[in-house]
Amino acid sequence: MADGYDALTEKEKETLRLMARGHDAKSAASALSLSVHTINERLRAARRKLAVTSSREAARLVLDREGEHHENLADKDLGEDPYAGSDDQPGSRRKGAWLIGGIFMSVLTAAALLLLTPLASDGAGSPDAETAARDAAVEAAARNWLALGDAGNWQASFDAAGESFRSANSVAGWAAASAQARVPLGAVVARNLATIRYLNAPPHGYQEVTFHTRFANKSDAVETVTLVKEDGQWKVVGILID
Repeated sequence: MADGYDALTEKEKETLRLMARGHDAKSAASALSLSVHTINERLRAARRKLAVTSSREAARLVLDREGEHHENLADKDLGEDPYAGSDDQPGSRRKGAWLIGGIFMSVLTAAALLLLTPLASDGAGSPDAETAARDAAVEAAARNWLALGDAGNWQASFDAAGESFRSANSVAGWAAASAQARVPLGAVVARNLATIRYLNAPPHGYQEVTFHTRFANKSDAVETVTLVKEDGQWKVVGILID
């Protein structure tokens, strides 16, 4: 174990720590703004170095070595994404999706494949009314943020995004990616709400808003916007246009 642990790279250890805290390959990829393929490669390398057959066991070994608890490990095997690299994957990122800085800018898109659960009510008022009010606020935040991109105001859209979005990117990278992927779509002709749903993903869950959007140069686009609540406001942390 000592030799195997010492052979691990910091990136491999980082990935195993996430797995030990309940992430799977998809949500770990989202949390680190990486592809599932990259996460799977890290896990395979870590398993080989630690001489174990499962990522769950590798994660436990690392936490044992580092003196942390692993009681919150999921019962399921925290292994590879069986759909990695396949166009059959539900919600797979297809060619033409909006990129940022050379990577898929949907920081948390993979979380959409996790178990969906409703937000809990705090007991004040009607749950239906609370849900409707929350959904209206989430939709408005998503629309307002997308409107900044529609206007080509990349600085403002970057500044208005959530912390994880800004920490993973730069204004220059965001503007360059948008110039390549968003600008050619042209003006928005219509943007219609399709779904709003809660994604039960670490650490606190996310809201995902999907729009069916018609652009001047693309009539059947799907925009998927992921948001988190920061300081009482809904902030965008991921965007995917397909």
